[in-house]
Amino acid sequence: MSELRKDPLSGDWIILSPGRAKRPQMLDRGVRKPRKAAPKRGCPFEDLLKSGNGAIIEAWPSAKKWQIVVLPNKYPALIHAEACAVDFRDGIYDEEAGIGTHELIITRDHDKSFSDLDLGTAARVLVMFQERYRTANDGCNAYAVAFLNFGPSVGASLWHPHYQILAVPFVPPHVARSISGAREYFKRNNHCLRCEVIKEEVKYKKRIVDENRNAIALAPYASKRPFEVSVMPKKHFPKFEETPPSVIRDVAEIMQRTLRRLRARAGDPDLNFFIHSAPFSKNGHEYHHWHAEILPNLSYLGGLEFATGIYINVVDPDNATRILRGK
Repeated sequence: MSELRKDPLSGDWIILSPGRAKRPQMLDRGVRKPRKAAPKRGCPFEDLLKSGNGAIIEAWPSAKKWQIVVLPNKYPALIHAEACAVDFRDGIYDEEAGIGTHELIITRDHDKSFSDLDLGTAARVLVMFQERYRTANDGCNAYAVAFLNFGPSVGASLWHPHYQILAVPFVPPHVARSISGAREYFKRNNHCLRCEVIKEEVKYKKRIVDENRNAIALAPYASKRPFEVSVMPKKHFPKFEETPPSVIRDVAEIMQRTLRRLRARAGDPDLNFFIHSAPFSKNGHEYHHWHAEILPNLSYLGGLEFATGIYINVVDPDNATRILRGK
């Protein structure tokens, strides 16, 4: 029998219906041919200057011998400006100029995505995210998100591994709901909800995909997508950009190991990952616990999801955990 499950943070409901995986073509995205790498020739990230990219914003370890580089997005959704966006009304509608931040973070190796980097470089990618978050907190932007699109079905237009950071002058409603849920739980219980989730999952050990000293990967109880995984620091940190290097390194390690598990045991799916940090406002959001979400694209979205926001997940997160752990 299927189940209805509620996300305690966002309040979103999902339908857990493993029986629907038996339908024709369900989860066929997990059975895929080996990925075919695009050639280096013609890649715009192999020769940054020749390809007409913008000026380097930041590079590690140096601009000449870069292993990680930050560039302005050549085709930005939002542009940076000296002045903040001004809200104005057009009848019943609100509008603002498209002012914000949209940057690319590129790693040097043409064929090594996040899971294949050495741990030091992977951790440095997250540190670079932190630095760009701090820069994006310019008094105009209200929220930033760092994300990876891996695979053509989830928005990756190029083979060469690259990440994006987008900052906007408002807190997105989806994020605001999650923040509100964390705040209400904290008011009632004087505890962080995600800290409580970690305690619960450690106690019963049903949905722990992986862990180390400072980080843990969990299959969420109300997972929206098959093989969805949340990675977070075990200790409470509201803001990603204020997390110490030792914790960031352990988070990077767990993210890498989880991505390798998905490749080896879930059919190497196209996927997105992103960082959910607290907003930039002076309110410290002490009730929020930042985390990374890994969302494989293993099932199709249909009318129900678009009409109601209710997702149907055909893989029980308990079973997804067992598969990813090789049990």
